[in-house]
Amino acid sequence: MARVAFLGCGATLPAACGGAAERRGDAFEHDLEVAALRPAFAAAGLQLVEIDWRAPLDRFDGFELILLGTAWDYQDHPEEFIARLDALAAKGIAVCNPPAAVRWNADKRYLQELEARGAAIIPTLWRDDAGTADLAAAMDHFASDRVVIKRRIGAGGLGQHSFSRDTLPGPDWRMGRPCMIQPYLPAIRDEGEFTFVFIDGAFSHGVRKTPSMDDYRIQSLFGGSEAAFAPSPLDLATARAVVEALPVTDLLYARIDMVRLPEGRLAVMEAELIEPYLYPEQGRELGKRMAAAIARRLRVSAA
Repeated sequence: MARVAFLGCGATLPAACGGAAERRGDAFEHDLEVAALRPAFAAAGLQLVEIDWRAPLDRFDGFELILLGTAWDYQDHPEEFIARLDALAAKGIAVCNPPAAVRWNADKRYLQELEARGAAIIPTLWRDDAGTADLAAAMDHFASDRVVIKRRIGAGGLGQHSFSRDTLPGPDWRMGRPCMIQPYLPAIRDEGEFTFVFIDGAFSHGVRKTPSMDDYRIQSLFGGSEAAFAPSPLDLATARAVVEALPVTDLLYARIDMVRLPEGRLAVMEAELIEPYLYPEQGRELGKRMAAAIARRLRVSAA
């Protein structure tokens, strides 16, 4: 069997695979994805092995392909993470998605390039750092009483904040890192965020994600929930156009997250190409589709 590494980190891997005794609150998503992939991979002649992305390089000997999996701490160590992917690729191991795609996708300024290529994005102010005065100025700029500020290199909603004019932080508050400020869109609460999963460029499945009553973030870590979503032809065409606008190639998977603007069209929130959760519960064929795509790449025959 061809061996495929599923990269995780200490906070997502099970203890049996070298993970921490106390895993992060959404580590169950790691388990769900592995459970969906492993039997489908085995049927396609592939062995899926969970491994920490920081494991010694010689631990990767014998692997033919690397899946970035749940390396969900990469945003705090982006240079180290990309250097590790480069080292794995230098060993002749296929890396999915490739280091060049990760390098392009890590900083959310990539959204500017997508916009230049015709994709709609949420109006955004880009800052090397931001304080309370910047938040107030952004509210004036967007004619909005509420904004969201995010890390430019970030994932999972971690380190993200939302402030209204009545809840601005104190005058000494700073984001403390490169960031982006956007108007809060009521559609997140009213309709939710839409995810479009593509495998080898083909649409696999859609997901509608909604926040809990106590938060605006849609991730399970903050109480968000997911449901299968069948997009309209227009919405699917909009998401597909984003995939076609990506300047990076050889993508095994792409997850396009979108939200509806006030005028009714979908805008890109994220084009997730690094280590996105791919929602196997809503995409029942995900395992088979991923296995088939990898088998084609490795020219592996079914067992």
